[in-house]
Amino acid sequence: MKKILFLLLLASFAGQAQEYVDLFKVGYGQTFNNDFEGTNNSTEVKTFEVDLTFPVVLNDLHALITGGLFSRNNLQLFPQAEFSSLYSSTLKLGWAATWNEKWSSTLVALPKIASDYKDIDGDDFYLGGVALLKYQKKENLIYRFGLYASSEAFGVFSTPIFGWYYLSPSSQFEMDVSLPVSADINYTEGVFTYGLDYYGIGRSFNIDENNANVYADLSSLEFASYIQFNAFDKSVLLRAKFGYASNDYEVYEQGEKIDLGIAAFSFGDDRTQLNPNIGGGLFLRFEAIYRFNLPGEDDDPEKK
Repeated sequence: MKKILFLLLLASFAGQAQEYVDLFKVGYGQTFNNDFEGTNNSTEVKTFEVDLTFPVVLNDLHALITGGLFSRNNLQLFPQAEFSSLYSSTLKLGWAATWNEKWSSTLVALPKIASDYKDIDGDDFYLGGVALLKYQKKENLIYRFGLYASSEAFGVFSTPIFGWYYLSPSSQFEMDVSLPVSADINYTEGVFTYGLDYYGIGRSFNIDENNANVYADLSSLEFASYIQFNAFDKSVLLRAKFGYASNDYEVYEQGEKIDLGIAAFSFGDDRTQLNPNIGGGLFLRFEAIYRFNLPGEDDDPEKK
């Protein structure tokens, strides 16, 4: 009975059309030759990320979502400066509910600590969250509507979310889109998957090293192609990605803020940037994912 409830939970969390849930993901990547604007200097950006999702069953239609995210970004924030490490640790705590055959929802709080972790205090702590409403249009098509919002060192940031999940009848072609945050389009042939993806992120890191009293405002857009090896009946995925990332870490004095940030737009931004703009660059990333594959109708324990 507990196994059946767990499968029902995962189905409600992912949506009926999506035949899996990614429970664990780890990745390491590096960009090359991110040039400082107006100088002859450049930096490299090394990233390490871990993402864990652990659902807790409440009943057939409701569940808690728990987990966490951790990231480390290592780069030079100024030309010829020492490399700095910027960290972010995020707690995931939320609620997933299925209301009927068509509608389901997900609410997740995302409090985090984001800084250089040199002297952690209240300035390193930020609150955020995401709300999603999902509509099952067809058996293989889901629409998503939602909102993401977070307090950051530069002020309040928010973005509306619109997207869809589509799986072809053959289960070979897949689209997983949540604009303007992410998009993944891929095709599976045998044990290999070939894809294109996009990921846009905006976040900030408080910096206390050497009493700097500044923060880094990260705006990043990543466009990549990838090849993925599907091992152990598509439960363990090994992915290699190559693409272009616009990693711009703008440095400002603590206390300098914008009035409001909505998606790619900033309102009331009269801050003075302390470092040169950092240009984009090519990147290479390797990822490993543990995927829980949901049973199809032929695997339904109730029908055996």
